[in-house]
Amino acid sequence: MSETPSLLEVLYEPVVRRALAEDLGRAGDVTTDAIVPASLPGRAVVVARAAGRVAGLEPALFAFRLLDQDCRADVCLADGSDAAAGQAIAHVNARARALLTGERTALNLLGRLSGIATATRDVVARLEGLKARVVDTRKTTPGLRALEKYAVRVGGGSNHRYGLDDAVLVKDNHLALAGGIAEAVRRVRKSGGHMLKLEVEVETLAQLDEALALGVDAVLLDNMDLETLREAVRRARGRALTEASGGIRPDTVRAVAETGVELVSIGWLTHSAPALDVALDVVA
Repeated sequence: MSETPSLLEVLYEPVVRRALAEDLGRAGDVTTDAIVPASLPGRAVVVARAAGRVAGLEPALFAFRLLDQDCRADVCLADGSDAAAGQAIAHVNARARALLTGERTALNLLGRLSGIATATRDVVARLEGLKARVVDTRKTTPGLRALEKYAVRVGGGSNHRYGLDDAVLVKDNHLALAGGIAEAVRRVRKSGGHMLKLEVEVETLAQLDEALALGVDAVLLDNMDLETLREAVRRARGRALTEASGGIRPDTVRAVAETGVELVSIGWLTHSAPALDVALDVVA
């Protein structure tokens, strides 16, 4: 990938603090505290046990820094790097207690985010030569959205809206309650500001034609077969951005993209991508 996106500390600090608090409970790490002297220095290496793209290293290392402010890390593979199986990602120097106590929190974050980045990288590679971009959805782990969407970007994908407040997406349940596309769009335009983009979900070509006639910015083509998608793209070309959605997986994404859609949204990236196997090995 050309440029690694940034992840601000303010976004991951509360996540890491909550994760550590969840693990430490009321009494702390009773096993480590009983076995390891408080002043004992420690060294460890974070290793990729499987090949994949690294993402989330800074939040992972932050777990150790919260437990030992003197923690120092030598990064071998920064976010956006592709690790081979067995390759070192970082060497960490901190109090031994901090390394053992923060291990699971650090690896949970690193493995989860690296898994998403790896899956996204592989899906993007399937679309080589096509114009379609891979985007994520709001199907994220509660509390981890900013981190998981960051991991999608590290994998070479793009982000759909972050939440309900940064874009209008009129979906099937909105249409049912409003009584149809025209009325839903009318209400949005009456209440929304001029900066909000307007996308409407459609399931049929008749719905598509109605949305296009209303001048919407984008159409979400939901669960359409490939033939219908191709026709929808033809009708929408030059009139609205086209997004394909609905149960798209890595093995089906290229066929969907070949219909000519501009965006392919894949919830699988953040709700089902397997975590990358990573480990922390203490150096004696």
